[in-house]
Amino acid sequence: MVEDMNRRCAQLRYVLITPARNEEALIERTIQSVVQQTVLPARWVIVDDGSTDATARIVGEYVAKYDWIEMIRMPSHRDRSFAAKVQCFNAAQERLEDIDYDVICNLDADVSFAEDHFEFLLGKFQEDLDLGVAGTIFKEEGYSSDIDSFEGQDSVTGACQLFRRRCFKEIGGYVPNKAGGIDWIAVTAARMIGWKTRSFRERVLFHYRRAGTAERGLVAAALSAGMKDYYLGGRPVLELFRVAYRVTKRPYLLAGLALG
Repeated sequence: MVEDMNRRCAQLRYVLITPARNEEALIERTIQSVVQQTVLPARWVIVDDGSTDATARIVGEYVAKYDWIEMIRMPSHRDRSFAAKVQCFNAAQERLEDIDYDVICNLDADVSFAEDHFEFLLGKFQEDLDLGVAGTIFKEEGYSSDIDSFEGQDSVTGACQLFRRRCFKEIGGYVPNKAGGIDWIAVTAARMIGWKTRSFRERVLFHYRRAGTAERGLVAAALSAGMKDYYLGGRPVLELFRVAYRVTKRPYLLAGLALG
């Protein structure tokens, strides 16, 4: 069974792109998860997005050890934004133009996963030629997308989002929306033009920072999430259910009201 999986995955090559800003506390966990994979990427481009901490130094140590890891350093800027993340991703993608690959992945710098994570997902792309975007469920402190999310199996977390190369090209890549939602927009665009998208339950991704809390607290993150729900077209009735659910989670009441 293992030999068969390796043979099938060997037919698909994947590349990773990781935009990273001030991730010195977490990025080494992510790097360790990647270098221990049973199927390694053809190339991994880590983009240091103007970090003011030791992120670049940590990445540089691994660049010196592994010839398939590369680092790009972007100019410094004051704040973290999703538009800047897309700019980083696009800069890395340009470096990959001469690489032969089938699957491209956005990988956040604050996650970890099992050694066969990418082998498993490559196998899913190999089995289903209509699969355009794939990932797994994810867990954070006090949260699991498998049981705490209303989005369903068609939603794929942006923390580790794999695209078939042709699918990513057809949707035009990530949209540089400063307020966020770039992962949701990409997955929705893929479904709109006929690609399958799937978050598989057989594997799990561990996300060590609650979504949206990189430079703010939980209440501010909930407010931002509610704003994104509005401008991305979320329905008011569904939002009421989200608010009702959120007020039962820490910080009780406040985050739910902020979301609403």
